[in-house]
Amino acid sequence: MSSPYNQIAFALEILKLLAEQPRKRQDLADILSEFLEQHGKPPGDILQKLTRTISQLRDCGFDIKSAPHHPYELMDSNFPLILSPEQRQALAMAAYFLDSMGFSAQASQIIRIGKLTQAEQPDDVKVDFSPPVNYSENNLNLIIHQLQERFKQQCRYTIRYRKRPGHEQTWDLDRSELRLHDGTLYLFALAPDAPSRHISKRPNAEQNYLFRVDKIINIGAASNTAWVFTFPTLKIRYRLSGALANYKPRRPHEQVLHRDTEAKFVDILTEEDHPFWFSQRILRYGVNARVIEPEWLANDLENELKKAYLNYAQNPAEMHPMKNDP
Repeated sequence: MSSPYNQIAFALEILKLLAEQPRKRQDLADILSEFLEQHGKPPGDILQKLTRTISQLRDCGFDIKSAPHHPYELMDSNFPLILSPEQRQALAMAAYFLDSMGFSAQASQIIRIGKLTQAEQPDDVKVDFSPPVNYSENNLNLIIHQLQERFKQQCRYTIRYRKRPGHEQTWDLDRSELRLHDGTLYLFALAPDAPSRHISKRPNAEQNYLFRVDKIINIGAASNTAWVFTFPTLKIRYRLSGALANYKPRRPHEQVLHRDTEAKFVDILTEEDHPFWFSQRILRYGVNARVIEPEWLANDLENELKKAYLNYAQNPAEMHPMKNDP
């Protein structure tokens, strides 16, 4: 016995398929033919049924883009959502977070989808991401979209990057992803041809680079060279003591090697894909943290702390104390 079927079910199946991804007309027709057969209905002239139903969906307010030699693409939907108060509150908070992070266009989409009002915006949650740019600007939106296309293709590609005015460089990149850190959106990518200071084996974690998305000028086409399987990582052993001696790893790539409750310290082994971000985290722990291995990373952190010390140990005659306001 076949399951219930009607024209609404057929239309909803089209919407579901297009909501997943753009689909070519013939590919969509083939999937819908199987759908009809599963419901005990003959496919008949499936292309005609598809064309007629797409037209009806457009009349109902669904913006479905199509053109010769291009796939059907669902651009916009006014399909009503029935949400509970908790769900509306969750959407309002998500929109608030996105807007605060610089993704105003994406936030407005959530507000429109949920038909949220200003009164539903959270007034008991405050964030301070302080993003450097609005990531919904047209050019940045295009850059992010092109990057997402490269992520799907998973082949090496190039970017043109402006580190500072007058200093541009083309980078060949391998495995990549977007990462949001301290309110700034970065492209995190393996640069397989980049030099490394301490590790001879390639690829290695020193070749994992960060690129601010708002400083990317353009994205090159994908090549035929497939990405490496995963980001290279670096194993680091570090010790936490004093107030941090009871630290319990929260990150999946960390594990406790040894804990001494009497001497009040714990040794942690972590596997990091970007030594710089790890170093920034360890420096925030101050005197309660010390890297043990690798030695070169411990030396780098020691030099960083020495430079910081010299900022405070300079000649008092060179210091200019702040004057009190009258």
